[in-house]
Amino acid sequence: MLTYELKKAPGVPLYEALYRCIRADILNGTLQPGQKLPSKRTLCANLKVSKITVETAYQQLLEEGYLRSEEKIGYFVETVERTNPKPILRPVPETPTEDYIDLIQNTPAKFPFSVWSKLQRQVMLDLGEKLLLPMPNQGLPQLRQAIAEHLWEFRGMQVDPENILVGAGTDFLYNLLVQLLGREKCYAVEEPGYRKIRKIYHAAGANCIGVPLDLQGICPEALENAQVLHISPAHHFPSGIITPLSRRQELLSWAKEQDDRWIIEDDYDSEFRFSAHPLPAMQSLDAHKVIYINTFSKTLAPSIRISYMVLPEQLMTQLRQSLGFYSCTVPSFEQYTLARFLQEGHFEKHINRMRKFYKSQRNRLLAALQNSPFRLTVLEEDAGLHFLLQVDTELTDEALVAYCQNKGILVQSLCSFYSGKAPKEAQGKLVVNYSGLTEDRLTQLEEKLLTMQ
Repeated sequence: MLTYELKKAPGVPLYEALYRCIRADILNGTLQPGQKLPSKRTLCANLKVSKITVETAYQQLLEEGYLRSEEKIGYFVETVERTNPKPILRPVPETPTEDYIDLIQNTPAKFPFSVWSKLQRQVMLDLGEKLLLPMPNQGLPQLRQAIAEHLWEFRGMQVDPENILVGAGTDFLYNLLVQLLGREKCYAVEEPGYRKIRKIYHAAGANCIGVPLDLQGICPEALENAQVLHISPAHHFPSGIITPLSRRQELLSWAKEQDDRWIIEDDYDSEFRFSAHPLPAMQSLDAHKVIYINTFSKTLAPSIRISYMVLPEQLMTQLRQSLGFYSCTVPSFEQYTLARFLQEGHFEKHINRMRKFYKSQRNRLLAALQNSPFRLTVLEEDAGLHFLLQVDTELTDEALVAYCQNKGILVQSLCSFYSGKAPKEAQGKLVVNYSGLTEDRLTQLEEKLLTMQ
């Protein structure tokens, strides 16, 4: 006779508890295939539960294939694969960077939790069930309007909110652009450059080539076979190059030579320039040939996953016609919250605070580097959240990175950002990201540098 101790638990009715007990016995072999189960009347009397409890449990087991029923005879155990019903709990691997000073990751150091949570509560109270309604596939109108106003005030860009598309991260936007512009086109990316961009284009089936840089950015003469150029002129990663106005105009002239040429302007960290305002966005110089992309991942948090792009009118019309079936990929709750964060001036205040904070962190880091056992030259443009270090050493880049790791410091070499063999002038340079450094980590770094002799 089946005997179980059935107790009521929050959210688990008695029939569910009985169903789980019988299923577990079937899976672990306590109940063998072909074995007859007690009748419903007998089992409910033995367990002191209602008949409906047993009926419902048996019916669930029948529907899932654990039992079979023979009319006027009873219920029998079916043959099922014997598995452990409990999930295998594997230990979560420890984060390898826990014991290191990480100068590789570039994540925002502070998040405005109090303001953000306050706005979330307001959104919930004000909108309620409206948050469950579907949204336009381009994103919430209020958020697109707020982004357009921000771009005008901060970047001097006159943007129609109807030409803005909100998406869950730049990865999504890059993939969408490949579908919009065409996989058959040749996409040129910066060499060296952010490796993920190249990987996304390749994964999307697009032909992607690396284009070398000089001291002013992308070399126009190397774009002969390209139709789409993806660049970050405000502050290139990882070299830190800022493309001057004259070179930007040359690139725009290249784009205007043919109707199927486009420039993707990736403005990923233009908010963080410490000594002066950034140069005007290329989109403001030519809104017909430039696709502007930016993200809140660098300014707020990567987990927010809200990015956006401004499309030329021609491309937005084409997107609505050919890709308008896509739904918006960002939840309405987060969009409403971000819209208010922008509209009420919280974003501008946050950026101003973070600009001061990062400048202080950078200056402290630069001072600490003076204690390095190597002779260092800092290569930077007083902008962005990373810089290059020229290290005077006979060590190879691999040996230098390994030496730093052995001392508890994680860094990357500039050469590692090349898709092929790096040129000689790139050797001996380290890419230093500092936005993720906490006060404790900075103190530890200062101590490590003092002992690295």
